[in-house]
Amino acid sequence: MLGLVSVQCRTANCAAVLQSLLRDKDGRLNDGSRLAAGLAAGVTEAVVIVTPFEVVKIRLQQQKGLAYGQLKYHNPVHCAVTILREEGVRGMWSGATPTMMRNGTNQMCLFWAKANMDKYLWGKYEGDGKQLTPTQSMTSGFAAAFLGPCATGPMDVIKTRMMAQSKAGGQVQYKSMLDALVKIPQQEGIRSLWRGLLPRLMRIPPGQAIVWAVSDQITQYFEHRELAKHPELLAAKTTAAAGQ
Repeated sequence: MLGLVSVQCRTANCAAVLQSLLRDKDGRLNDGSRLAAGLAAGVTEAVVIVTPFEVVKIRLQQQKGLAYGQLKYHNPVHCAVTILREEGVRGMWSGATPTMMRNGTNQMCLFWAKANMDKYLWGKYEGDGKQLTPTQSMTSGFAAAFLGPCATGPMDVIKTRMMAQSKAGGQVQYKSMLDALVKIPQQEGIRSLWRGLLPRLMRIPPGQAIVWAVSDQITQYFEHRELAKHPELLAAKTTAAAGQ
């Protein structure tokens, strides 16, 4: 759970920094810039945090049903040390490319969809001073989170398959992301690329609903406090929002 919170915080922070850099001279952020910020934030989180933790998680999950004495990996630390010893540093970043594509696309879709949900459902523009209720934020976050898993299903399957295979023996089933992209539908059918989509849809949208309900309230608190100190900012933000 701590890992999930850390990833969410870092992704949101990275996206916010990138969005501030991509605004035009009037403070506006168009859809293209928002998509680019989300993509860059997702790729960053995939490389820095997600991939090594996902490798450890998947290797541990593979051992279900085994007695303790038969386990190759006894705990997360032991798993990481064993992978580093047997497969080298690159072993901890197995499946990094599909993970980057999955997280980049997912965050790109999420931040774009959330902003547009707020705009079309509630008339809320970023920085306009309008306060959303937790229920409104949950609704927007829940709806926005459906797009990413549907778009990234194949990358999630490929990422999991590549992370699950150990390179210690020298032989692996999937040599690269493209190799997996060809072999999986050939051997199992095209629908296998979206295997596990339903559980992801049952997990991600409710989780994002809670994340945005909390995140929006915190953001709006500081936004409201800043606008109260500098009323002239509200007029500028309102003008910028009207042009979006």
